[in-house]
Amino acid sequence: MLIPDMISARLTKILLSLAFIAISTVPVLAQQTETTTPETIPTEEPESDNSRSQPNNFLSLQGGKQLMSEASEAINNQQYEVAADKLQKARQVFNQLSNFYLQLFNNFSGIDNRVAQSQRGKALETGQMRDEATYQLALVHRAQEQTELSVPLLVQVVNSQNPTSELGKKAYQQLYEIGFVDEPFTGSNAEN
Repeated sequence: MLIPDMISARLTKILLSLAFIAISTVPVLAQQTETTTPETIPTEEPESDNSRSQPNNFLSLQGGKQLMSEASEAINNQQYEVAADKLQKARQVFNQLSNFYLQLFNNFSGIDNRVAQSQRGKALETGQMRDEATYQLALVHRAQEQTELSVPLLVQVVNSQNPTSELGKKAYQQLYEIGFVDEPFTGSNAEN
């Protein structure tokens, strides 16, 4: 009777995983990027005040926002290579932060729900910012006529965000405009 027990245990694990995904809706594992170690992330000096906010370095929310701002400026100046580089770095920073916050959420779940929920909120926020950086990077690749680089990024955004979210709809619309998909999505429950 070892096989039915193994199947039952595996089925239970799958159901728990699906329940966690349905409850948490944290879109953090949808995008795989290289793991960046602290040695490879340039840092700036922390702010001089003694607040408990994150230091102003690139492995922080502020650092990722700074990269997004620099990318926006580069886009405005039609410096698409610079913009792509900044957006890719921002994407990596936000993805790492989101994954770190999710790990902390998992570690504190059931131990201290206040701390767990705080980390979950940060995982959601940084995951959203990662998806926005990913979407902007896809648009930069489109502007460079590199649709082969845009498509996987847009699919990642749809996968992470959900097709019915605002950003998910925009990403799917881009896929439609590129010609990768041939059915428009209006966001309503259309008949099959």
